[in-house]
Amino acid sequence: MSACRIVHDADLAGRTTFGVAVRAPLLVEVADADALPGLFDDALRGMPVLVLGGGSNLLFAGPPEGAVLALAGRRQSIVEARGDRVRVRAEAGADWDAFVRWTLAGGLAGLENLALIPGTVGAAPIQNIGAYGTEVREAIVLVDAFEPATGAFHRFTNDACGFAYRDSRFKREAGRYVVTAVEFELSRGAAPRVGYAGVREELDAMGAGEAPTAVQVADAVTAIRRRKLPDPARIGNAGSFFKNPVVPAGVARALRDQHPGMPAWPMDDDATKLSAAWLIDQCGWKGHRDGDAGVAATHALVLVNHGAASGAQLLDLARRIAESVHARFGVALEPEPRIIGAHW
Repeated sequence: MSACRIVHDADLAGRTTFGVAVRAPLLVEVADADALPGLFDDALRGMPVLVLGGGSNLLFAGPPEGAVLALAGRRQSIVEARGDRVRVRAEAGADWDAFVRWTLAGGLAGLENLALIPGTVGAAPIQNIGAYGTEVREAIVLVDAFEPATGAFHRFTNDACGFAYRDSRFKREAGRYVVTAVEFELSRGAAPRVGYAGVREELDAMGAGEAPTAVQVADAVTAIRRRKLPDPARIGNAGSFFKNPVVPAGVARALRDQHPGMPAWPMDDDATKLSAAWLIDQCGWKGHRDGDAGVAATHALVLVNHGAASGAQLLDLARRIAESVHARFGVALEPEPRIIGAHW
């Protein structure tokens, strides 16, 4: 592939997992991050730019204002090995699940609980992706990024990334940086994390024994995700649409007094995380459908496009779900995907 490819009036429907109809005035694919300064000085000068990875964490409720930039570099390598600690690097365009499997094939543990999450490596630190008791920030050492406004490349340490629950400085400062590569520190001998609900049971059903390998944990997580979450290749979706809300511990205690079956997980700073799926399910939304916009029958957190739903229709459904949860429980829900063309 050449350093870059430019497409005018580009169809983006196949580049997002929701599959909604949307077009961009300009799509620029970049194979080598070194080409970014020249592009922003030339073809992208003065234009609003949306960086698009795997399209698994976006909802286009309207068209993008300017250009869409897609990083296509996918190189992966071992940077350094010291004892059982190994540092690996992947370019932003690498498929996330394929990268996780590459690390596992090399005998490296640390990312197995994040198997089968759709998207690219470059998107992982932006969202601080997490699943089954693990967040990607725990393994990230460095994030390389380009700043279009200054034309400078930056290297951010873990602390400088400002990670929080499903959040980072790259998300909070959307549009300021283009993540170009990520480095992770993994282990050759660490025991996998299997304490999250459902993982141990899945491993037992697989006959994995008391000391499962990282590969077996990844296989268990993959099986659970495939069973619970609809496949974007079959029906449009962006996985979990809402974040699990975090509320003061006192609020959580009061809610659990009223609703004894409510799942809740204590966190630091006298806060408690609630299950958005449970809240939505209690409001009767699981399996709901308005035309082609709906909620998955298997998981209340997942909004789905049954075929021809627009992004605006999906956003309207999401807002009504959040309003009903707030009316019943007094808890505010926030979307996980970035919404383009509208405000939450």
